[in-house]
Amino acid sequence: MTDSQAPAAPHTGALGTNPTAAAPAGARTAADVVTPEVVAQLTRGVVGSGRTANHTPFTGEKLADLPESTPEDVAEAFARARAAQPVWAATSPRARAAVLLRFHDLVLERQAEVLDLIQLETGKARLHAHEEVLAVAVAARHYGRKAPSYLRPRRHTGVVPVLTKTTELRQPRGVVGQIAPWNYPLELSVGDALPAFVSGNAVVMKPDTETALTALWARDLLVEAGLPADVFQVVLGDGPVVGPEVVRHADYVSFTGSTRTGREVAQGAAARLVGVSLELGGKNAMLVLHDADVDKAAAGAVRACFSSAGQLCISIERLYVHESVADAFVERFAARTKAMRLGSALAYGADMGSLVGERQLETVKRHVEEAVAKGARLVAGGVHRTDVGPLFYEPTILDGVEAPMSVCTEETFGPVVSIYRFTDEDDVIEQANATPYGLNSSVWTRDGKRGHAVAARLRTGTVNINEGYAPAYGSVQSPMGGMKDSGLSRRHGSEGILKYTEAQTVAQQRLIPLAPSFGMDDEKYAAFMSTSLKVMKALRLR
Repeated sequence: MTDSQAPAAPHTGALGTNPTAAAPAGARTAADVVTPEVVAQLTRGVVGSGRTANHTPFTGEKLADLPESTPEDVAEAFARARAAQPVWAATSPRARAAVLLRFHDLVLERQAEVLDLIQLETGKARLHAHEEVLAVAVAARHYGRKAPSYLRPRRHTGVVPVLTKTTELRQPRGVVGQIAPWNYPLELSVGDALPAFVSGNAVVMKPDTETALTALWARDLLVEAGLPADVFQVVLGDGPVVGPEVVRHADYVSFTGSTRTGREVAQGAAARLVGVSLELGGKNAMLVLHDADVDKAAAGAVRACFSSAGQLCISIERLYVHESVADAFVERFAARTKAMRLGSALAYGADMGSLVGERQLETVKRHVEEAVAKGARLVAGGVHRTDVGPLFYEPTILDGVEAPMSVCTEETFGPVVSIYRFTDEDDVIEQANATPYGLNSSVWTRDGKRGHAVAARLRTGTVNINEGYAPAYGSVQSPMGGMKDSGLSRRHGSEGILKYTEAQTVAQQRLIPLAPSFGMDDEKYAAFMSTSLKVMKALRLR
């Protein structure tokens, strides 16, 4: 260990102390969880001729040696998936949905296994890892129950009622290429793949290598639940090498990650005329109105800003607080933030975990240090806590942030939030919308009618009233996604499954053709059809 990595003394300055959650006696370690037998089990069937490794943010130590895929390996994975997909597509939607319902039960029964993996690979606190278990179970239940209805053939009125029978079918796209991020390695990998599978597709997934074990665990469990193994392929490797190959072979692309990389993925898909769904960055705002319950808003802000150490695309990074309640809110919010416990134990108890890597840590430090140097005030946090682990950073609140500061406009993706005071509601809505992003927002008020009115004016794909992000994200019958630079398409609900299908219209003409008949010449036929259209309008036919 170098001097720069040596543990520092716990922070005990004037801003208070973030305590450390103690590990329980006999707590599990990485070596207990990631055994050679577990790695061998999870990597079975992964197409990779090279070798790579992943590491835990808690200590920086290596977790496992993993297969690394070359471009030729990616092509082989797609070939396997493409060979298996027609048989899977021929299975009834109800039978495919039953796999998801079995998977739902297995995830809940064996959640301790994956909670350990999520924590080790992402550095999260266990309760934040549990959010992923809940989200995946809810999505599996929803599509397990609703997929047959979403996918069923639908009758539509034909061009000539009664004489034209028209049916809309939903056909799977084929092999979906999925590129999943590191920050929610269960939910944003298999959670997004479930509707693709139940609609009859195969999936070739590229998870982030550093969080690959979690995705591979989910694959193993889905196969146990009845999914044919070749229908779900996993490839691993560097994003700039493997990612474009996934896009090059896919019939549809699902990507979650940064806006910059999302643009590249979209360009690659567009060049091949294949569809794409993108969930990208955010600079999400929370509005605390003058009539908000300040105590509840302060508690909600802790959840909204610091879950998963702020490494969540829908977490809050901008806090707009009405001047009349700002002092009371900041006091309560700061007290709760300073009391948060940091920890790395594979157990419940810590309020926040670690950042995932050096890049995230450097961005967080740069944003905070630049803001303070330019006049912002640290209300809480601002300390790199090497006494807890190499990548731990205290949950941080900044006041007095102004537009020239990077933290004001750039996505931090860490446990840092900036506070802005306002007096005019119209003005604050304009400020909240003054960003290229449009993913999520939050409104706090005792007046539900006012909350809905403000929500309708915010240009974000989801808005939560009196909570930060969980209600909208967890309501899986409703679409979730971003406006503006925050993405294209949606996950969840009907949009979240139908995007993985091609709409096909089958029209059967009966009794008479759509052409002159029964002795009519062209002119009489044209007049007859024109009159028929007028009659159909009068009858209010659609």
